[in-house]
Amino acid sequence: MNKPTVKRLQCARIPTEYAEFELCLYENSLDNKEHLALVLGDVVGKPNVLTRVHSECFTGDVLGSRRCDCGDQLDRSIELIASEGSGILLYLRQEGRGIGLHDKLRAYNLQDEGHDTVDANLILGHQADARDYTIAALILQDLAVESIRLLTNNPEKISELRRLGIEVSGRVPLSPRSVGKDNQFYLMTKIQRMHHLIDPEDIEPSRLHRVAK
Repeated sequence: MNKPTVKRLQCARIPTEYAEFELCLYENSLDNKEHLALVLGDVVGKPNVLTRVHSECFTGDVLGSRRCDCGDQLDRSIELIASEGSGILLYLRQEGRGIGLHDKLRAYNLQDEGHDTVDANLILGHQADARDYTIAALILQDLAVESIRLLTNNPEKISELRRLGIEVSGRVPLSPRSVGKDNQFYLMTKIQRMHHLIDPEDIEPSRLHRVAK
C-alpha cells in the first residue's frame, strides 16, 4: 500500500478580526476532501507551536448552533493563536466526528429523542468518534514544525497525533464559554463517556456563562 501524502496547492493572505493569517489549501491521497491550514507567523522548525486541529462543524462553525461548542472552540482558538503571535489552525473536513452531515442530522434527531451523542452515533452504525488524524499529521509535517502545544480537551486527539509521529509537547485547554440548555448534556457526555478534560464545574447551572432561554 502506498504511503498517504498531502500536497499544498495554494496559500493566500487572510485578514481576520484577530490577526492576518495565511490560509493554505491541501489535497491528499486518502480522500477527495480539501483540508486547510490557517497559519500565523513563521512556524518552520519552531518548537511548541500553538496548534488547533479542528474538525469541520457546519452547524456550529457557520450557523452558530448551540447544540455543541465547536463554533466557540474555533473562534477561541483563532483568538489565542493571534494573541500568541504565531500558530496553526488545521481545519479538517470530517463533519460530525467523521460521520458526515447527513448522518449528523439524523444523530441530532436521535438526540432529541433522548439519546446522547455517543449512543446516537452507535445506533446509526458508526463509531462514537470516527475521526482520523492522519492528514493532520501529514500537514503538520509539511509545515515543518518541531513540536506543538495542542489546543484541545480531547486526550484521544493527543495520543493519536503522537502515534502518527507528531511531538505534542503540551496541552492548552479550551474551557466552554457558552453553556446552556441545548449543549449542557452534550458537554457532560464528552466528560463522562469520551473522557474529555473539561472541569464538570464549568458546565454546572450555577456556573453557566450564558443560559439559553
